[in-house]
Amino acid sequence: MDTSWLARLAAFCHRRRLTVVVGWLLIAVVSVLLAARWSGPTSDDFTTGPTSSGTAQRLVREHLPEFTADSITLAVRSTVPVDDPAVRDRVTRLVDELGRSPHVARVSSPYSGQGQVSADRHTAYAVAALAVPSGDLPVPETAKLLDRVHAATGDGVTFALSGRAVDAVETPGGGAADAVGLAVAMVVLLIAFGSVLAMVVPIVTAVVGIVVGLSALELLRNVLPTPGFAAVLATMIGLGVGIDYALFIVTRYREALAAGRTPAEAVVDATGTAGRAVLFAGGTVVVGLCGLLLTNLGFLRGLAVGSAATVAVTMAAAVTLLPALLGLLGHRIDRLSVHRRRESAQPLSARWACAVARRPVVATLLATLVLAGLAAPVLGMRLGTPDASTQPRDTSAYQAHRILADGFGDGFDATLSVVVRLPEGDPELIAGRIAGLPGVASVSPPRRSRDGAVAVLAVRPTTGTQDPATVELVHRLHRATEGQPAYVGGAAAATIDFAELTRDRLPVVIVVVVGVSLLLLMVVFRSVVLALKAGLLNLISIGASFGVLVAVVQWGWLGGLLNFPTAMPVTAWVPLIMFPILFGLSMDYEVFLVSRIREAYDATGDNRRAVREGLARSARVISAAAAIMIAVFLSVMLGADLGVKQLGLGLAVAVAVDATVVRLVLLPASMELLGRLNWWLPRWLDRVLPQVRLEDGPGARSVAAGDHHLHAAGRSA
Repeated sequence: MDTSWLARLAAFCHRRRLTVVVGWLLIAVVSVLLAARWSGPTSDDFTTGPTSSGTAQRLVREHLPEFTADSITLAVRSTVPVDDPAVRDRVTRLVDELGRSPHVARVSSPYSGQGQVSADRHTAYAVAALAVPSGDLPVPETAKLLDRVHAATGDGVTFALSGRAVDAVETPGGGAADAVGLAVAMVVLLIAFGSVLAMVVPIVTAVVGIVVGLSALELLRNVLPTPGFAAVLATMIGLGVGIDYALFIVTRYREALAAGRTPAEAVVDATGTAGRAVLFAGGTVVVGLCGLLLTNLGFLRGLAVGSAATVAVTMAAAVTLLPALLGLLGHRIDRLSVHRRRESAQPLSARWACAVARRPVVATLLATLVLAGLAAPVLGMRLGTPDASTQPRDTSAYQAHRILADGFGDGFDATLSVVVRLPEGDPELIAGRIAGLPGVASVSPPRRSRDGAVAVLAVRPTTGTQDPATVELVHRLHRATEGQPAYVGGAAAATIDFAELTRDRLPVVIVVVVGVSLLLLMVVFRSVVLALKAGLLNLISIGASFGVLVAVVQWGWLGGLLNFPTAMPVTAWVPLIMFPILFGLSMDYEVFLVSRIREAYDATGDNRRAVREGLARSARVISAAAAIMIAVFLSVMLGADLGVKQLGLGLAVAVAVDATVVRLVLLPASMELLGRLNWWLPRWLDRVLPQVRLEDGPGARSVAAGDHHLHAAGRSA
């Protein structure tokens, strides 16, 4: 009988099952009420701190605060000159209506401002400065403005709005995508378990955990900067891992019942074995997410801690709420059956493992070639940030971008600013240097702050934000301002600085996450080889997902089919967030599969048989878990947020590759090639590492017997 603390916890939750269930429901209700009352604001500030663009933004905020207000741009295109009296009257009426909106501070009319009408007089724009941040502008108010602009379009005049507030209306996050992912997960569980009640239990466990976790995220926004897409990300990850973790435990519970155990014994056995694997796998995800704190990027703090908290709560629900729910159901877990699965004497997964074991070299080479081909595009990865030019073609934001780019040049949306400290700097000298640079369309006269502390030059490129030539121009501007107290800023420069900062910080995250994960794997599997191999295989599958992401997003392959409006650089924060999440999720399948193999090896001492039996016992549940993850991650493709869609696609590809090519081919082939070396651990390291066992199932030998096999290949170490 398992006497570990986790088994004792499961036994307690089973005995006090009604109390535990009611307690979790009360926690969920109180969490929701607290979040509704004290929810904090979101922060989509991607300020890059000590970089040139970050310094420029800080100086402008301190000395030219009127430049920092969020705004909405009204773009106008007319088949006749905008000076035509009839056109002018229509534009003026719409501008006045925009100015009367509740949260608009002032509007710069195209007829009173400078440079707001194109050279051919057919294009113009007005800028409405907001009195509140874009995130605080009520969505119904912005939607009303969009409706008014659409209604005003016609008779040779086209109007369109753009700005972050407009994006919040036209490209919202979440929505029906979460419901689709949940529905597909229910179907997969129903097929895997064949019982409605067995399907419902993991769903309820995951949903309760997510509700509590998201409520914590809402409260966390009061103390940590958190981007608006954090809730979508936390829901996506929490739903995927929450259902998967419950799936593994429910599977062990049903196996224990089938072996003749009582419901109480089955709960303890399932939680004491699969539950420990859940805690390890989930802990790895939490460690990976918290690794984002090492980037020292402000907006990632709330995202990392909030998502980690959501995963932690789903883990807690899996080892407390789930045993209580199983206790309430008992033997009724298989009620409302929709089909009865006939077990094969030799499952397909076992036959597949034998086939791979007979040709391990060929299998390894073929799998490596496939993964290398998928990963190859990552060598050409470009990082950026979605803007109006990458939005869906039917949105007002894209139409405004197209109008202004056609009328004022492709670089209109990519306008840069050069902020010069006074009196040390010479803005006129800098303007002269910049004007002759390749890629510069125009440079404005210096505009000095009222306190005389800074001057700002507006530099309009000849190319757009997403064009690589704009990146080169930013670097030329840095070189042109050397020796002067000048800083290159603007949205385009901030995007470029953020992308380069992300590229510089990613290796730190990789080293820490991989290092901690390898140490944990060595503790769990008591093997240096298995830990190193697991880390390598995870890196390979992540590289393949990055490569597919580049091919789809950046090169445009199948982009239209996957609901991407156009080819674009990979969103800068996506690889940074993808890596720790994927490394943690990859550990799920590694832990659940290899722990089964290790259990069989401890019982038999036969490496090939252990691999075959481990795959046979875990392949079906891992396939179901992977299908759920893929469905949840791909469901965000139905949304409109381009960064979140890229993240969902990358995660789905990584899970698919990991659960097929890696776990079904590379892992059994490599374990066959390594033989008894799989279990090698130097004696000195064995004495140092703490003793942790994940799967002490009924078929496992004692720890002492396992240690005998463990050291058989490494006596000379």
